[in-house]
Amino acid sequence: MKNPFKYSLDNKRYLTWNYYGKSNFQNKIIKIPLDGPFSCPNRDGLVGKGGCVFCFGGANAFPDLSDNDLMKQYYQRKEIFFKKWPNGIPYVYFQSFSNTYGPLEKLKEIYQPFIENEEIKGIVISTRSDCLDDEKIEYLNSLTFIKPIWIELGLQSIHDKTLQEMNRGHNYQNFLDTIEKLKNTNIKISVHLINGWPTESEEMMLQTAKEVGKLPIQAIKFHMLHISKNTVLGNKYQKKPFELLSKEQYVTIVAKQLSYLREDIIIERLTGDGLKDYLLAPMWTLKKVSVINDIDKKMVELNLYQGKYYSESR
Repeated sequence: MKNPFKYSLDNKRYLTWNYYGKSNFQNKIIKIPLDGPFSCPNRDGLVGKGGCVFCFGGANAFPDLSDNDLMKQYYQRKEIFFKKWPNGIPYVYFQSFSNTYGPLEKLKEIYQPFIENEEIKGIVISTRSDCLDDEKIEYLNSLTFIKPIWIELGLQSIHDKTLQEMNRGHNYQNFLDTIEKLKNTNIKISVHLINGWPTESEEMMLQTAKEVGKLPIQAIKFHMLHISKNTVLGNKYQKKPFELLSKEQYVTIVAKQLSYLREDIIIERLTGDGLKDYLLAPMWTLKKVSVINDIDKKMVELNLYQGKYYSESR
């Protein structure tokens, strides 16, 4: 069967990060994750305490390569990634916690060395919608004239009841207000969504994709809800396990969600990377390649592709 999706190099029926990199830079973009000196307003008491119920505090995937010198972290971790992708395009990725939480002068001090390093071709900053005031947005936008700046915003769901249950510390309107501020800048926006929250129906998850797909954003990351050790949700699950999405259910939901998105939204991730030492459930998420392959197959089976039903969802 001929692939009906036009933005594809490898028969995928959705716009991949790989396609974006090769189309714009002729090579794969490699994000080098860094652990910066940041916290979160939902953990230190400004917004709330304890953080999101599913968050285990940004466990370090490179415990042997931690260093307070962020540039040293970058070169150590780059060496690992570039053994696999020697011709990759390096971006730095401020990943753990809320990486715009703090005084602007502190942010400038942290980001500036990476802006000045000509080897680094872009910067990706993971944060919350309530950690981006006008002054910070203006500063980050000024950097876009030097190199690409991506902001990854954790939303998870458009449903305020879900956000409250997650203890997110913000509502959907707060997120929309931040998107409104960002839309007239050159900052690129990627949004994180979580599927499988126990009180959400399939229709609620599809509605989240439909609504987010209408926003002026450039990318989305999909995650299955992970139940991890040493979290509020994990402790609750260990005391009394609750039903989670099966692999088949998740695969079907994501395939449908993709069909409601604009065709030009980059799909950076279809399922999250659970850390084996921390994960309690669902264990099928550890087989990431299998999940992605099954999503590809499901889209063919249901004759779906990204954007197929976008006009209907508007």
